Amino acid sequence: MLRWGPVLLVVLLLAAAVGARQTSWSPAFLAPAPEAAPATAQSPLLPDPPAPAPVAEAVVPGALDPAAVRAAVGQGLRDEDLGPHVVAEVADLVGSEPVLTAGRGPVVPASTTKLLTGVAVLSLLPPETRFRTRVVTGARPGQLVLVGGGDPLLASEPVGPGAYPERADVVTLAERTAQALAADQTAGTRPRVRLRYDTSLFTGPDDNPHWRPDYVGDQIVSRIVPLWVDGGRDDSGWGRVEDPALSAAQRFAEALRESGVQVIGTPRPAVADQTAEEVAAVESAPLDQLVQQMVEVSDNETAEVLAHHAGLAASGEGSFAAGSVAVADALTGLGLDVSGDRIHDGSGLSRKNLISARTLLETVRLAASPEHPELRAVVEGLPVAGFSGSLTTRFVEGPPAGPGRVRAKTGTLTGVHALAGLVTDAGGDVMAFVLAADRVPADRSLDAREALDRVAAGLAGCRCGTAETAGGSGTGG
Repeated sequence: MLRWGPVLLVVLLLAAAVGARQTSWSPAFLAPAPEAAPATAQSPLLPDPPAPAPVAEAVVPGALDPAAVRAAVGQGLRDEDLGPHVVAEVADLVGSEPVLTAGRGPVVPASTTKLLTGVAVLSLLPPETRFRTRVVTGARPGQLVLVGGGDPLLASEPVGPGAYPERADVVTLAERTAQALAADQTAGTRPRVRLRYDTSLFTGPDDNPHWRPDYVGDQIVSRIVPLWVDGGRDDSGWGRVEDPALSAAQRFAEALRESGVQVIGTPRPAVADQTAEEVAAVESAPLDQLVQQMVEVSDNETAEVLAHHAGLAASGEGSFAAGSVAVADALTGLGLDVSGDRIHDGSGLSRKNLISARTLLETVRLAASPEHPELRAVVEGLPVAGFSGSLTTRFVEGPPAGPGRVRAKTGTLTGVHALAGLVTDAGGDVMAFVLAADRVPADRSLDAREALDRVAAGLAGCRCGTAETAGGSGTGG
């Protein structure tokens, strides 16, 4: 088994935005806000570590007691608020068979799908990968093309130093463009340009055909394009704009004017020549930071853009269909059997997704494995119960063992509730777990969510390790 040290409880700032949670009834949520760089905010449940430790250390495998695990969760899994279809799996982190398997068949995974997306894209691209938004020369003199590079966090304004993840922005890009143009101008003259914008990096529909038709129309999620600012959200902070790429180009044109460039006419779509000269560029945060952000605040737009990048990396095609195939193929390449799963998007908004609890469990174990350090951002981004991300306000009124010890990706759609991640029990043993119910009665949604939280807290409160655990973690606190 692997033993998770107190570093499990290191969290991002407690004021982390919950972000775009997955609910099929919700209007639009505020954009995930830039945060200060991660602080070392320790839970009172464990002492501060004397020095930073690795996320996980290998210890003796096979250290979970199946009877103890069943006793911790058995009654909770039978809670009638969860409805007639509940699945659960609990295992140590070394790849042995789960010590608990409950329920049958795949489930609608909701936003726990993002775990698969994160693992897949990190297996296909280096964690340090950055996505460039470029300005290049156009087909005619005096023409510029703003080329979308698929930066999911490209901002409309500078976000200031210390933001985490860092953000590129179109104001900085405009300033760099103006400086480059000024260098070629006769003294005392203003550069004059016509602006075009290029979204050809992604292909296919920008609205997933496997989503409910009202998701984009009701501004629950943005159209998925490689060029936008603020995730395609309206500048009021609520709702999504109708044409994210055009809105980004208009904001860039405005910033160019503010930087002293004359912009003639209105931005129009175009495809830049591959040999066009680059005038200026900005780069996204590294991929591992983007994945952490996606997992922590459950950012649907970032998830879909990263799935498109997975498709580009795997097949050269950035689309919903190519991304879904790339995610499944990447997981297969990592040794998972996903033959019975159905993946139609990167975010989990599609109710046609069907994923087994075993696939989710093995995805968590892969991300936590010392053999795959390139995937570690997925588990580092897991929200901490009662402290960060989409678990900030959860577990606070349930069993006291939950806060700080449960670290899990949430999944929520109407009738669907899920948790998948890691939990440290009272003896210090760490388990990977999946809990999901996808036929929850509509009038019991909040009760079902609290029921799952109680089950996870039950794992946190138990002493589920056996005497063979290295260091005595099965007997000590």
